[in-house]
Amino acid sequence: MKRAATLSALACLLAVTAAAPAASDTPAAVRGATTPAAGKTSALDAVPRRGVLRVCTTGDYRPFTHRDPATGKYSGVDIKMAGDLAKSLDAAPRYVATTWARLVGDLSAGRCDIAMGGVSVTLPRARSVYFSEPTRTDGKTPLVRCTDQDKYRTLAQIDRPGTRVIVNPGGTNEEFARAHIHRATLTVHPDNTTIFDEIIAGRADVMMTDAGETRYQAKIHPELCALHPDKPFTFSEKAYALPRGDDEFKAYVDQWVHLATHDGTYRKYEDAWMK
Repeated sequence: MKRAATLSALACLLAVTAAAPAASDTPAAVRGATTPAAGKTSALDAVPRRGVLRVCTTGDYRPFTHRDPATGKYSGVDIKMAGDLAKSLDAAPRYVATTWARLVGDLSAGRCDIAMGGVSVTLPRARSVYFSEPTRTDGKTPLVRCTDQDKYRTLAQIDRPGTRVIVNPGGTNEEFARAHIHRATLTVHPDNTTIFDEIIAGRADVMMTDAGETRYQAKIHPELCALHPDKPFTFSEKAYALPRGDDEFKAYVDQWVHLATHDGTYRKYEDAWMK
């Protein structure tokens, strides 16, 4: 009798165990996992609680981000957008200085909540960070002295012995130049805020950068001309880089970007710099 009761209890236990879903089949929300990872709080909650949105930005890429060396103040299209994003989260922006070579690493290491300032979407970067919905399309195109604008319209015309191409380090401009310049002389200039003066002064002939930047530099430097910015050599998109794994924050930033790019907000900020 005792043996029969024991066998009956064991059968019941096996039936309950078989009916329960395996841990790997149970949705993360049911298992109590949080976003972006177990034990971590989404920036969507952390930023309002902190009252500060930490923004990694290079400060050297007008019209998107510029740091005044005299005052330390930041300005630009994406600096205005950063202020709006912070305000929407009941926070104030705090700008974290970075470089193009360190930008992804600084964001991944948690030194900031978001990276803004003319950041191009690339697949290598997307392996380490999330990207928001794009803010604009762009692409690499030449910036030259207006007196030379008929000499450097194509990559074949540019990549010739005697042509002096100049580029800033650590970002997609250098990546593009090294991939396409083999016969011309390529010089890496460390300061993206003074690089255009090298062309004006005649110490360099061509810089290939994003069409948005060439338009802006041609606007403030009448000696320089942006060549075919409506038909650049490449296709790319600008977006904001976000911590990988924080799906809640990404969803919020995506919605915010979508609204700003469709209600005229982003265009208003861009026109203030580029028209």
